[in-house]
Parts: sequence; structure tokens; C-alpha cells
Amino acid sequence: MPAKRILIVEDEPDILELLRITLAKEGYDPIFAKTGEQAIELAKKDLPDMVVLDIMLPGIDGLDVCKILRSDPRTSHIPIIMLTARSEEADIVTGLEVGADDYVTKPFSPKVLSARIRNLLRRQAATIPDQRPIRLGSLIIDTMRREVSIKGRPVILTYTEFNILLALARRPGVVLTRYQIMDAAHGQEYVATDRAVDVQIVALRRKLGTYGRCIQTVRGVGYRFSGPV
Repeated sequence: MPAKRILIVEDEPDILELLRITLAKEGYDPIFAKTGEQAIELAKKDLPDMVVLDIMLPGIDGLDVCKILRSDPRTSHIPIIMLTARSEEADIVTGLEVGADDYVTKPFSPKVLSARIRNLLRRQAATIPDQRPIRLGSLIIDTMRREVSIKGRPVILTYTEFNILLALARRPGVVLTRYQIMDAAHGQEYVATDRAVDVQIVALRRKLGTYGRCIQTVRGVGYRFSGPV
């Protein structure tokens, strides 16, 4: 099996070298970009298995790179980890809002980053026992292709958004806590604030249009999927 290819987008030479050594030791195939423009070009050309993305870059910044990759059906499914010195909660929320699947702040532990990468790749590759499409009215969730459509029109979701929707839609009417939702999306190793979970839900509702109302807030507990509108 070929090594997983990971696109590293970083303009600091010391961090690039640290990431190169770390990922090579883990058996990955790292490729590198130093600007946002290079990152977009490489992502669309090579279709890496994951992107580790700095925010502060020459030219197009990491937030805009993330938006562009998420808007393209060819790259919208690729997991993205933001690796940045911006550590305030508002910065983390912004990163998640534009489509990042995880957020690691600098200075970072190479071991922690490696664990986050493994976890995301494992969750993405995990075999789903029942892979039949889920049909809820005009909403269709294709679990094998990881595609969502409403009335035949595709809905472009991030890796995390798809997993959240799948977790809720598989158990309509059942209330899931924020912890259970993030466990379904990323695994037990992932730590997220309530605000970060809420941001993902807001983005998911917006993309689902009228079906967004099916995701109901249960105050003080979490969320549930009410079924077709």
C-alpha cells in the first residue's frame, strides 16, 4: 500500500524541516508548499490524503486556501489540519468555520500532531458496517461515496460536517451530546470546546438549507436529527 501523501503548507524553514523529519519517520510521503498559491496548485494536482496548513502565509493566507479547497469538489473531502500560532478561541472558531477539521497551535508537539494526523486518517478510512445510502425525504447521504445531495443537487460538506450529519441522521430522534458528536466525527482523542462544536453545526445547517431545521438544539444537552421536513 502506498504511503499516505500529506501536503504541508508552511513558510518557516525550521518548521518545514521538523515536519519533514516527523512525517518521514511516521511513514508518510510529505510534499511541501510555501505559499497559498502553491498549496492550491499542489492540492488540485496531487490530491493529497491530508493537508497541514499554516494560516499566515505569503500571498493567499491559510483561511482563504481552506475556503478554496472546500469549494472545489475535487478537494472538498481532503482532511485539513490548521497548524498556526493563532491560539485564541476566536481564531480556532474561524478556522473551523472555513472548513478545517482540526486545529493545532504553535508551538506544537510533533507527537501530538502525528497523533492528530493518524486519528483523522483512521476515521476517514474506517469501514462503515452499513453502507447503504440514507434517505430522509429529498436528502440522500451516500455513505460509500461520502456524498450528500438534496433533490439531486450535491451539497459540499467538509470531512467533519459529513461525519456529524451521518452520526445524527443514523439515529433520528436520539439526542447526542457535543462529546458524542465529536467522538463520532474525530474519535475519543479529539478535544473540542462546546463553541467549536456549535460552529460546525451552524455551518452544517446553513449548507443543508431547509433541511438544516432538522438538526434541533436540545438546550443543555446537545443536538438531534428530527427527520425529513
